[in-house]
Amino acid sequence: MTEQRPILAFFTSRRSGPGRRMESLLAQLAHGERERLRVMRVDVEDRPELAERFDISVVPSLVLASNRRVVGRIEGRASATKIRRLLAESQQPDAADCAVA
Repeated sequence: MTEQRPILAFFTSRRSGPGRRMESLLAQLAHGERERLRVMRVDVEDRPELAERFDISVVPSLVLASNRRVVGRIEGRASATKIRRLLAESQQPDAADCAVA
């Protein structure tokens, strides 16, 4: 059985200035990490059920999921350093263990 790449879900909206400013950073990350990570953009206005499911109250927000479990999140605008730290911390065995249905 092959292991799937972790997913970094980028929750934003068309009206979020900080979210728009993060888009190029996440595009670069998605390109650079494409073998190890899948980056998905989720517009909370188009997909409110996903925003509710992942308890998104702030945009932009990043939710990192691996093996169908949330292993990390960042709320608000984030730098490349902060995102890379989230990715590195998620690879540790003590990562958060909230189930993703």
